Amino acid sequence: MKGKLKKIGTGAFAMLYAIWFAPMAQAYSFDMIVPDVRLPASISGGSACPVRAHQLTAAGSIAVQWSTALNTNPVSIVTQNQTASGRLTEIEQVIAQSLAVWTGVSGTTLVPATFTPLTRTATQNACGPDGVNSICFDQADMAFTPGVLAFTRIITTDRLGVQVGSSAVATQLGQILDADIYFNPSDSNTTYATPQALAANPKSYDFESLLTHELGHFLGFSHSSVWSAIMFPFAPAPGTFSGMRPTTQQPDGPLGDDDRTGLRVLYPNPADAVHQGLISGRISPANPLALPASPPSVTGVFGAQVVAVDASSGAVVGATIGGWSCTAPGPAQFDGAYQIDGLAVGHSYTVYAEALNGAVDSSQFDNAIASLCRNVVTDAGWPPLLGCVVPAVQTSFTTRTRPGP
Repeated sequence: MKGKLKKIGTGAFAMLYAIWFAPMAQAYSFDMIVPDVRLPASISGGSACPVRAHQLTAAGSIAVQWSTALNTNPVSIVTQNQTASGRLTEIEQVIAQSLAVWTGVSGTTLVPATFTPLTRTATQNACGPDGVNSICFDQADMAFTPGVLAFTRIITTDRLGVQVGSSAVATQLGQILDADIYFNPSDSNTTYATPQALAANPKSYDFESLLTHELGHFLGFSHSSVWSAIMFPFAPAPGTFSGMRPTTQQPDGPLGDDDRTGLRVLYPNPADAVHQGLISGRISPANPLALPASPPSVTGVFGAQVVAVDASSGAVVGATIGGWSCTAPGPAQFDGAYQIDGLAVGHSYTVYAEALNGAVDSSQFDNAIASLCRNVVTDAGWPPLLGCVVPAVQTSFTTRTRPGP
């Protein structure tokens, strides 16, 4: 699968060598994959319910290397320290800081010990399907279409036992076996600056913001249409950065509440007693005839963004792309269901739904939407009863909230 970070505005090219049970559409837009139920249940889990892409989180389970091959004509990354060794050290510090942003979120199993020490490689083309997680700054790729600043390509498994490279072997469905982050090296009008060098280079993009965003895809996130989220699909303007810089008091500074809540859902810590709240429901049309001509599995509005706002602070704490549910053995049913979990208990929330017809549209969520179904057309020999077709995202509707019981 693959995601792209765009100007003024990235996730997973799926080499699908592919149970978490996914009961209904859940925040906060994750890369999804349907297990290969053509295989025995001991390998596929036996269910066609979509599962989330994710890294393993045992101590030392995620290794990351970065390529010191840097484009110099034009310069791709501007640093304050211009010496040969100092430049590499400054870049490496930003990479380490961006990793620490995601491990700085409380209430998750993603902690600093999850990552092994960051390493360097002098390999020019270090990014590829080799089972090694790499960050590359001077590697051309067909994905660099106009406006694309960076993208992340991941290999996610739809079956157990798949091996990528010499050591990456799938032990869980949806496991990310390879994740590579590419920065566009070939645009003479685009440079990236470390935080130390950004003020003196106001026409450069903030390297830390872009890398933190890409690491979200590396971990399994798709995009978010919450503008304050680091997973918003468009980069901050040149010379600016997303959110705030990390501090001792707030080590996950660039993240928005939507990112934090999403990480707690993707990598939940059972010991976290604070963020156990959830809100679920269904978005249904007032007139069922308003639904597009669709298979019987479509009984509700699909593709609406459902947003939870903390009633006391007014902050958006979570938003999900709603519209489906799944009960084993599947497949997904497009019944308008949604669930926003990972919410702090003891708080009151306002929930609303909106169409994806603004600055962010449904095309930014392909990895979370288009991958919910497999069928005999997409996969030869797929069991017909476990197949489905993802309906079109509905963008022409207005909503009102009906009081609950």
